[in-house]
Amino acid sequence: MTNLFLSHDRSRLHDGRRSFDPWALAWGPPEGALPEGSEISPEAAVSWLYGEAKGRRVPVGVIGPREASPREIEVAEALGRRLGALGVPVLNGGKTGVMEAISKGCMESGGDVFGFIPDEDWRCANLYVTVPLATGIGPARNVLIARASLALIAIGGEYGTLSEMALGLHFDKPVFALENAPHVDGALSMDGVEEVVAALLPVILHLEK
Repeated sequence: MTNLFLSHDRSRLHDGRRSFDPWALAWGPPEGALPEGSEISPEAAVSWLYGEAKGRRVPVGVIGPREASPREIEVAEALGRRLGALGVPVLNGGKTGVMEAISKGCMESGGDVFGFIPDEDWRCANLYVTVPLATGIGPARNVLIARASLALIAIGGEYGTLSEMALGLHFDKPVFALENAPHVDGALSMDGVEEVVAALLPVILHLEK
């Protein structure tokens, strides 16, 4: 893992060689000498990015079934709370089940929740979606979710979730699978919320390559 440093005035993130642009979400050569700073963890860097730095807010997509099991609901809410506390914006289909649970956890932790709902009326979104976007295109909105997300996290699910996972991989997005989500070659199976968050941090910070 790359060592990360935050300048003492908390205005610049760098890795000792490159500086991170929180608006372009990209690493590049520094303008002038790199400032002195303190080493920080990837989690602290993500909190800084979405907080003090006011970085560009590309959402993480969370997908899963409308009719979710109690365990899937529990995991989705827990993941939502973790992402919301970090300031990570979440995108989902805006309806019930896993979508509602991730929305609830994220919103109640202070996070932003975007919902691409299949309906023509934004009022059809669940009550925890903070930015409801009525697409009016039915299940085809799954393509939008896969395309617009920085990464996808699947929690359980069957054929619908499988298709979204495949779309994410087709669009070269990292795809993480939780709670017996469908097996798709290229998706990474995770054991729990903390493992997903740990894998997601370098993606958000563009340290994966």
